[in-house]
Amino acid sequence: MDHTLIEHLCAGNRRYLAGEAAGDVSAAVRHETAENGQHPKAIVIACSDSRVIPEAIFNAGIGELFTIRVAGNVLDRHQLGSIEYAAAHLHCPLILVLGHTGCGAVGAALSGGGEGYIQYITDEILLAVGKERDADTACRLNVEHAVETIRHAFRDHPEIPSANLEIRGAVYDIRTGEVNWL
Repeated sequence: MDHTLIEHLCAGNRRYLAGEAAGDVSAAVRHETAENGQHPKAIVIACSDSRVIPEAIFNAGIGELFTIRVAGNVLDRHQLGSIEYAAAHLHCPLILVLGHTGCGAVGAALSGGGEGYIQYITDEILLAVGKERDADTACRLNVEHAVETIRHAFRDHPEIPSANLEIRGAVYDIRTGEVNWL
């Protein structure tokens, strides 16, 4: 895969760190994407945490990212279906699982899991992290687990040629704003 997409995201993160304005959200871009459809450069699976805004973090505008958000950036068939749609029908060549420091879902899993529907999320995180109890390491392991889940799910997918698809993981630092690629 051409690594210019990753460099594009890295450059956007540098602009974000420098406090530059967000990507293009102009009326012209809204009109262009309304008339000609979306052509996102990357699929980003991120946590629902209100401090983690992929479009801002990567200085992206309308139509640049296909963002899927769920607490703990965990995956089930709904998220995998969204990934499948964006990869197969929108031809996104990059999938990024974006975890973050200070993740409440990871913290809940490490402190004994959750109750009710939250337990579906914490059980998946516990599966990913095993016996690890350091929050930062657990966050990284959770991202790596999601990356492997995606790789396995789409390994022999007929509509998504793996040669044209890169799957990566990264962790966003909520204190510094920096994205650290795994």
